[in-house]
Amino acid sequence: MNNIILIGFMGVGKGTIARALSKKSGRFTVDTDDLIESLENKKIKKIFADEGEAYFRELEKKCALWLQKSVKDTIISTGGGFYKQKNIKKIGKIIYLKSSFEAILERLTNHPNAKKKLAKRPLLQDIKKAKELYSQRVKEYENIADITIDVEKKDIKNIVKEILSFI
Repeated sequence: MNNIILIGFMGVGKGTIARALSKKSGRFTVDTDDLIESLENKKIKKIFADEGEAYFRELEKKCALWLQKSVKDTIISTGGGFYKQKNIKKIGKIIYLKSSFEAILERLTNHPNAKKKLAKRPLLQDIKKAKELYSQRVKEYENIADITIDVEKKDIKNIVKEILSFI
């Protein structure tokens, strides 16, 4: 199997770190949200708006089953709620990218493409609700992870180095 699964709250940098890790390790990378968008031919925000969160979670389940059956030696960046998939441990080694809610929000709002980064995350539209969701998920992320990497105030190069030292 040998997959590496990056989990963590939305906006923590899973996709960015996956791409850097891919470049350094020579492995392919896939993003579960990108796979779902391809399957539905719709953006995540539109799926949430048209079909709702429950439908989206069913698509994540379908994606998780496909990953388990079909994907090997790959870095997998996930949506913020993907960690709840029952078969996630069968897909690969789980690495939790940990950061405070405030640092994640700062990362997104200071990004050159901030408006787009925030707009594509439907669950971040209400900051108070998003912070509550973050608080609920933190312990769950820690409990399911094989490895926790604190990414706050670290550059991507050092985060990648730290992940590679574990695998």
